[in-house]
Amino acid sequence: MSRSDFCKAKRVVVKIGSSLLTDGGRGLNKQAISAWVAQMAGLRQQAVDVVLVSSGSVAEGMSRLKLKSRPKVLHELQAAASVGQMGLVRRFEDEFQLHDLLAAQVLLTHDDLSDRQRYLNARSTLLTLLDFGVVPVINENDAVATEEIRFGDNDTLGALVANLVEADLLIILTDQMGLFDANPSLNPDAKLISCVSVNESMLDEVAGDSISGLGRGGMYTKVRAARLAARSGAATVIVSGKLEQVISEVFAGAELGTYLIPNIAPLAARKQWLAGQLQLKGSLTLDEGAVKILQSAGKSLLAVGVKAVQGNFKRGDLVSCLDPQGVEIARGLINYASEETLKIAGKASSEFETLLGYADDEELIHRDNLVLI
Repeated sequence: MSRSDFCKAKRVVVKIGSSLLTDGGRGLNKQAISAWVAQMAGLRQQAVDVVLVSSGSVAEGMSRLKLKSRPKVLHELQAAASVGQMGLVRRFEDEFQLHDLLAAQVLLTHDDLSDRQRYLNARSTLLTLLDFGVVPVINENDAVATEEIRFGDNDTLGALVANLVEADLLIILTDQMGLFDANPSLNPDAKLISCVSVNESMLDEVAGDSISGLGRGGMYTKVRAARLAARSGAATVIVSGKLEQVISEVFAGAELGTYLIPNIAPLAARKQWLAGQLQLKGSLTLDEGAVKILQSAGKSLLAVGVKAVQGNFKRGDLVSCLDPQGVEIARGLINYASEETLKIAGKASSEFETLLGYADDEELIHRDNLVLI
């Protein structure tokens, strides 16, 4: 993907750093937030799905609590995050409402995206919000997180969200113009890197730590985030959030910031992830009709096409799909545990509530979570 192709993106994740949101720690930068939201609203008007990953809860809490430095004690960090989150949510909600858009608060931890069942739950929620035209505003759940507060960062969270919703583009707004070949604060001859592959080894040498001290990430975490985002084929741009109309300009293909080119096509990346990163927990034997539908129509797997269930698995586990001769034709993340799957195998989705006592997903494996072998 070249910069000129950014305008073809159907789903964009925007991550905004703490120092930008809180005006260098002096409280929420209302004018800047208003401008960013207006630009995201502009993307929505072009039928582009937008997901916002917002830092700044701790920094805003520090401002409200009149703390001069970032707390080092865990419970003080959590308290600051709790206070600050209130201001962030209210500000974003008010601004999106000015553009007749609804926003939704989604608090996540990295555990939510590593556990397969919680991964599917989070994915389903976010995709449903996007279907409704809502802008999810995501932040790490700093108020209850422990390890995440000390070792996590929202750059990484932004990349994982890009993977989660299969975004085409991740825009990381920061207080720097982009990634330089040397530290611009120490070397006046440092040059902005306009475009580079995420796998370029020199990135590890030029990426440094956070300058502002308000957030947890420097350029190193942004480079790492770009590499994570590339796993699902998302392109990443690291750019200054202080530039006028920066989100709109990046989307339009302007030569701003640093473009980190993903090293793998989206479909190949997802196939590699499903096929190689997870262990198979079971298998489903399908009838000929279901095999034909999966292979030729690219549709989801429905329970009615399942003849037999093998293995002990839970919702979100990776299972193999076999044809009647036992040959694997696909694999994917299943929406029901093995005990539930046994009950609904061969049945229509309209019978799920009677058989299970509740009705959840209509599909046994959604096509977005299934790859052909």
